[in-house]
Amino acid sequence: MSHTNDHALPHGSVKTYMTGFILSVILTVIPFWMVMNGGASHAAILGVVLVTAVVQILVHLSCFLHMNTTSEGGWNLTAFIFTVLIIAILVVGSIWIMWNLNHNMMLS
Repeated sequence: MSHTNDHALPHGSVKTYMTGFILSVILTVIPFWMVMNGGASHAAILGVVLVTAVVQILVHLSCFLHMNTTSEGGWNLTAFIFTVLIIAILVVGSIWIMWNLNHNMMLS
């Protein structure tokens, strides 16, 4: 007896997973090659690493985690946005506290 669940979230196809995997490999190899080659300036390397990291996050969210704005994935997207907001508050708050501690300790 087989059970079907009409409310299950759709899974990705093999094509989606392979596309995500290939893009992830490419987005990892590009900054690795730039760092190992050493021909570019530090600012250019840092810029490429940051841009490819952000693009890779988007690839992972769309290809592997299937985050989208459809009604089925709406709650997942809301939870993700809330998580990003909490992490941003923690990181910015921690940097602010450390900067203020450093600043106040240097005045003594």
